[in-house]
Amino acid sequence: MKDLIERAANDLLNSRYAIALTGAGISTESGIQDFRGPKGIWTTDKEAEKKAYERYELFLRDPKAYWEEVLGLQGTHGAFYNEIKKINPNPGHYALAKLEEWGLLKCVITQNIDGLHIKAGSRNVIEYHGGVHKLRCPECGLSFDFEMISLEKLPPYCRCGGAMKYDIVHFKEPIPFDVMERAEKEALTCDLMLICGTSAVVYPFASLPRTAKYGNRSSPKIIEVNAEPTPLTDEGISDYFIPGKTGEILPQIVQLIENIKFG
Repeated sequence: MKDLIERAANDLLNSRYAIALTGAGISTESGIQDFRGPKGIWTTDKEAEKKAYERYELFLRDPKAYWEEVLGLQGTHGAFYNEIKKINPNPGHYALAKLEEWGLLKCVITQNIDGLHIKAGSRNVIEYHGGVHKLRCPECGLSFDFEMISLEKLPPYCRCGGAMKYDIVHFKEPIPFDVMERAEKEALTCDLMLICGTSAVVYPFASLPRTAKYGNRSSPKIIEVNAEPTPLTDEGISDYFIPGKTGEILPQIVQLIENIKFG
């Protein structure tokens, strides 16, 4: 394990354009409940899961009813969205922010909607599935911080005239084109991809490591930090796998880099 952590530190130091992909595993260490685990939100509340699958269709059919449902969420699902805004980043988030501060990490692409990478200080963050702190207009693609938009009259409308929605990609909703385009460009540009805390089974996000592996002329190194092996490990997409919690492994990598870089 120590050899792998040293290898990752040296690979990052020698990289030209490193990026990180992150999933739920980095945020559960901050105390955020997952959706499908043994005690996940949808495991314990099947009605919440059913409504989540129907929410995008509700927005398309009746934006006002969609907003009334979102703002009136009760039970475990509603508590999740309320609590998520109070939770703080953990050492894994701060480690990635430090790598960006040093110029070693150019971008974080995350599946997570919690905004913790931004809270930790990361600046170039692509929130692939959106974020709880924003609203988005599906018509023109503009997004706004929650505080900028009044919700006194529902639904809220964008300046283009389109009805706005929570900036979270719901089931059956396509990933916004601009988000997919930015993420794919990063995957095709990087010479190192650091994959942290994702099971790599949710598409199209899970296609990004494959895009980097097979579509990128730089033949980037792909480093996986996960509690358990994933399809990326099994298929040989990852060059090497570091088992463990991201909140423990990433700070060790950063500490080694600091020792080498700053003596």
